[in-house]
Amino acid sequence: MRLGVLDVGSNTVHLLAVDAHRGARPLPAHSYKAELRLAELLDEHGAIGPEGVDRLVSTIADALQAAEDKGCEAVLPFATSAVREASNADQVLGRIKSETGVDLEVLSGEQEARLTFLAARRWFGWSAGKLLVLDIGGGSLEIAYGIDEEPDAAVSLPLGAGRLTAGWLPGDPPDPIDVKALRRHVRAQIARTVGEFARIGSPDHVVATSKTFRQLARIAGAARSADGLYVQRELSRTSLEEWVPKLAGMTSLQRAELPGVSDGRSAQLLAGALVAEGAMDLFGVEILEVCPWALREGVILRRLDRLPSG
Repeated sequence: MRLGVLDVGSNTVHLLAVDAHRGARPLPAHSYKAELRLAELLDEHGAIGPEGVDRLVSTIADALQAAEDKGCEAVLPFATSAVREASNADQVLGRIKSETGVDLEVLSGEQEARLTFLAARRWFGWSAGKLLVLDIGGGSLEIAYGIDEEPDAAVSLPLGAGRLTAGWLPGDPPDPIDVKALRRHVRAQIARTVGEFARIGSPDHVVATSKTFRQLARIAGAARSADGLYVQRELSRTSLEEWVPKLAGMTSLQRAELPGVSDGRSAQLLAGALVAEGAMDLFGVEILEVCPWALREGVILRRLDRLPSG
């Protein structure tokens, strides 16, 4: 069957159409993506403004049309932190429902972490042993750890690259004082969770998902996305520590000229790098491997698991 997963994230609205059935690897068939950066569109009261809601409703309608055009039998729609934490979330969801017919499921941060963990577990398999999975989105950082398909610990922190850029780094290039303050804030937030994970034991394999990690790995020398999903891509803490001060001294336009960095994400890259560096340092991670599957694939896999066999 062909399924569509509609991800209303803090940075993008992304429809991924896949050909899938239970027990098989989902094969991507079509991708429709629009960058809205909802995490940066919240007003002083934490609400998504009228223009942002208009754009969101219109983009979801376009994504649904794309799903129909590509023959999706069902669409799995969900939203993450930007909608979850908006002060007018109920009104936004109501308008989406009335104008597009989509009943958008708002995932909790812990659900995000658990579904992303499932995707990473399926990608790397049982031989990877105990996994520590890190995911930096536009609005939040998810961390999950475990040896099975359900993690033993899963947390979500308000440390998304878009959220932090909008709230902490107004300059372009940013003021060094702001960078230092953000670094301090990020590490204090992550440090509160380290003990919970440390009690469980050391991971056998550390995995990162999300575009932020892919871009950081790419500028540090990892293979291009055009080289395919199955090329191993790693990011070392040493390389990241070398890049953070370089990114801090660049404008967003200069970052956009780096390999693999898109115009729409270049402004957020420094904040994402500070989160990645803080997580790797505080969890004692020297090298992590970038996983091509993340939350969307986790949502698809969970849906396929619930289909009747035979």
